[in-house]
Amino acid sequence: MVADPRGNLCFVESGEHVPFEIQRVYYLYDVPSQSTRAGHAHHALHQLLIALSGSFDVRLHDGARDERVTLNRPNRGLHIGPGTWRDIDNFSSGAVCLVLASAHYDEADYIRDFDEFLRIARP
Repeated sequence: MVADPRGNLCFVESGEHVPFEIQRVYYLYDVPSQSTRAGHAHHALHQLLIALSGSFDVRLHDGARDERVTLNRPNRGLHIGPGTWRDIDNFSSGAVCLVLASAHYDEADYIRDFDEFLRIARP
């Protein structure tokens, strides 16, 4: 981050701030406060989530442990690697969730059933 009285500047570089090459960028916005997004895991994909505006919670599950992380600063990101279930909820008004991904969209990489995820995560 570069602090400046005229406004702060934040940047993200593959290989420098992100531990993977960025292949896809997308963002979630106008999510109703009672909605939950994500609800899946990935076999191979890495993602970096950043709250560009507002805040939201990310619930992570590795097959054994649950963790909840609140993202609410645009100069902080959360790296989620393969084999981690994620749910995103508790969106504040005006929240924007930026996602940097290590690969293009591939439906075959998704694990969308939590019981299936648990079978894979706990061999």
